Amino acid sequence: MPTPLKYNRKFDELTEEERELLEINKKTIADFVEQSSSISDVNYATRNAHAKTYATAEGTFFIDKNIPEELLPFFDSEKFDLTIRLSNANLKIKNKGNDIPAYGFAVKVKDEKGGLIANFPLVNFPLFPTNSVSHFLKLFTAVNRFYIKKWSSFFSLAAQSLKVVPSVFTLSFARNVFKLLSKRNDFILSFDYHSVGAYRLGEYMIKIKLVPQSVDKHFGKKSKMKEAVKNFFQDHDYTADVLIQFCYDLKDQPVNRLNVEWKNSSYLKIGEVRTNKGDLLDPRNCSNELLSFNPFESKIFFQPVGKIQKLRDEAYKVSMQTRKKINKLLHGVK
Repeated sequence: MPTPLKYNRKFDELTEEERELLEINKKTIADFVEQSSSISDVNYATRNAHAKTYATAEGTFFIDKNIPEELLPFFDSEKFDLTIRLSNANLKIKNKGNDIPAYGFAVKVKDEKGGLIANFPLVNFPLFPTNSVSHFLKLFTAVNRFYIKKWSSFFSLAAQSLKVVPSVFTLSFARNVFKLLSKRNDFILSFDYHSVGAYRLGEYMIKIKLVPQSVDKHFGKKSKMKEAVKNFFQDHDYTADVLIQFCYDLKDQPVNRLNVEWKNSSYLKIGEVRTNKGDLLDPRNCSNELLSFNPFESKIFFQPVGKIQKLRDEAYKVSMQTRKKINKLLHGVK
């Protein structure tokens, strides 16, 4: 295997302006979560992204027997326990109408004692609409305010959205938009899932891709997605290949340009994710809704890389802290 580029903390560094915008954004995240029960059709405080849970399930990550020897120190067991959360990306939970086909497949990797090794929130669209941290923070802040204040914040949201538009005019982005639109009615577990940004693998940097094996894209077509997912996990096994790409050259595998795909870096299979029928967790259990998939809670050598990735750390923490506080007030949930 060629020698990959090594991680440098400079990839993660935010400017003073970006840190100031992050503090403003964190306030709007807390405000959104505090009001989320009235924003959504639910009686509890929700996440401020991927709010709708379709299902949580137990699974297993089986390590491929043919992975390169230099990767073995990161996988000191033949298999690892998983907790998986399937979600919709919308900030608002809607119980009526169809969901947008923007899905999440979050994975919590655990050791034999149940201790956390890594969190990997994966999504079914491999790219991010902007490379600018300041544009993203201003847009996300405007989105949160729009949900809270409605039409009084519309023009701010429109203005920030227009600033992002030039970033989506890449061949990679256009190709993936058309691909998503062509699959918009497909079953959630038939999609590939991606890390979007880069992650550390020790000293190196990788991207992750999950590719399902033999899932019928038409499964549950006449059912709501949540019901279809429930039926699938009750009656079917699920297997997906876990693939990684290494970063060798920032020109071909840019860490802080998330609106283009990496090229000239072959995918390497490192294992499989599997769930057995009946592995679905009880949706009535409140603790499942309070699960955290913050990738910055992972062990240091599996953590995210990049400036936009860095924003997740503070955003996840504020969202979780506020959700716990509000749900404790509403229902006594700790």
